[in-house]
Amino acid sequence: MLTLDQLNAATADECVALLDGTYEHSPWIARAAAAHRPFVSLVHLKLVLAQVVREGGHDAQLALIRAHPELAGKAMVSQTLTAESRNEQGKAGLTDCTPEEFACIQAFNAAYNARFGFPFILAVRGPRGLGLGKTEIIATLARRLDNHPDFERAECLRNIHRVAEIRLNDKLGHAPEQGNLVWDWAERLAVHSDPGFAERGELTVTYLTDAHRAVAQDLQAWMTECGFDEVSQDAVGNVVGVYHGQDRGAPRLLTGSHFDTVRNGGKYDGRLGILVPMACVQALHRAGRRLPFGIEVVGFSEEEGQRYKAVFLGSGALTGQFDAAWLDQQDADGVSMRQAMAHAGLNAADIAALRRDPARYLGFVEVHIEQGPVLNALDMPLGVVTSINGSVRYLGEVVGMASHAGTTPMDQRRDAAVAVAELALVAEKRAASVPDVVATMGMLQVPNGSMNVVPGRCSFSLDVRATTDAVRDACAADIRAELAAICARRGLHYTLEETMRAAAAPSAPAWQQRWESAVQALGLPLFHLPSGAGHDAMKLHEIMPQAMLFVRGLNAGISHNPLESITNDDADLCVRAFANLIDQLASEQP
Repeated sequence: MLTLDQLNAATADECVALLDGTYEHSPWIARAAAAHRPFVSLVHLKLVLAQVVREGGHDAQLALIRAHPELAGKAMVSQTLTAESRNEQGKAGLTDCTPEEFACIQAFNAAYNARFGFPFILAVRGPRGLGLGKTEIIATLARRLDNHPDFERAECLRNIHRVAEIRLNDKLGHAPEQGNLVWDWAERLAVHSDPGFAERGELTVTYLTDAHRAVAQDLQAWMTECGFDEVSQDAVGNVVGVYHGQDRGAPRLLTGSHFDTVRNGGKYDGRLGILVPMACVQALHRAGRRLPFGIEVVGFSEEEGQRYKAVFLGSGALTGQFDAAWLDQQDADGVSMRQAMAHAGLNAADIAALRRDPARYLGFVEVHIEQGPVLNALDMPLGVVTSINGSVRYLGEVVGMASHAGTTPMDQRRDAAVAVAELALVAEKRAASVPDVVATMGMLQVPNGSMNVVPGRCSFSLDVRATTDAVRDACAADIRAELAAICARRGLHYTLEETMRAAAAPSAPAWQQRWESAVQALGLPLFHLPSGAGHDAMKLHEIMPQAMLFVRGLNAGISHNPLESITNDDADLCVRAFANLIDQLASEQP
């Protein structure tokens, strides 16, 4: 079995030979990577190889893609695949296609090559390493035919890096055992879904439905199996597991995330932040190890606001911000929150007692899938979050005059839609002018619009987010000023209502530094990024220090979507980083 010590001690030529087959017919990658030795860890080796490809340039990348065989293609039929490719295509069942499957894949291969000029590349052993099914492979091929050529070239390279990662694991005898555990737990939770979605194979788990309660039961059972000392479900439906420290009265590290989902969502948003610390507690328990502090893992029952209008019900209860008026809210079927709680056996009268005393806690940390494309695009598995963005939202309407599209001269129009379109460009330009600021106008509507009528009204939404409240407010103020100027110039008037405001939650410096040290201990470089999405951590930020770790998602980092995915290797890195963080914390305690 190959070792890093062998690679580091080898000559450049020997290093290339030892890494032969990692990248298909492309020894130049290993040769360039050899100059970056010593490889301090397996993940460092993987990152160096990906960096070499990134810096190799367009022509070299294209040659690398074209060095790969088509799936179920001529090389398979003629039995000229490399041993590695033959093994991978065999594990995915591609060497045993029915005539119909083979014809379908061949037709898609031809269409793909005609569109992009290179073969379709997919890591057919998949995110768990066990092999994708032929149906999933065909569906992925069909979906990716619609991608932009530049994006698809990058997606091929990302899949090539995943192929190389699995091949390196095989060469070095590495199995991401804890990552497999977390990945498998997430799969098992995903069997529970609300009615109307489960029948279509879609994952939807909303607050206190039968599927939601089944997830909570699984989490409680697994926490017990992991060795938590106390496992319970509280009055708002949170699943709480406590692993005591050497002294049961010692302060605790608080961690966790939510287990509800959006409609037709993904398997890792929220849930990853529960499962990763569970794996760490399991390892502590098996080693018979107690820390100078306790660990409290909370599976927050609600964060997404899908069944009821209120959000952060789970984490809000811990910060003492559960509003009793929410209990009278009704879902789409007329079931009040109070009724749903009673049906689930929860006592709403006990919610106020869930408020945590910050003095009993060291801080709050959360592991979360990035829900964005940044880490994925950089081939970076982990990123340290600097701040959860503050946001402000508005609903507005511009009012002009509806008139005949054929008879109203261009210089005499009072077109509300064009004014809103102009505002959208202003918002885009203003946000792009400052790092880590985003502005989105996701809803634009012309009421009763008609093809032959100049729009007299146009309603819109505006969402502005930034790492600090001051930067966010400055951007929003400039956009509002431009709205007033546009309407004045065009003879229009407008209304604008602020509908939501959430404060930014900067990471506590000491906790951010612990995540940084944990990432570096794995042999990874540091990469910092803000979170543009809301998280339970932003609620806990109000009463205690917090910091987050992001893991990249596959499929360009898409989230709140069935394509949301992570690899077992990246899940393993999350567990190892979390374990390193608690080791740091243990060494700091008196």
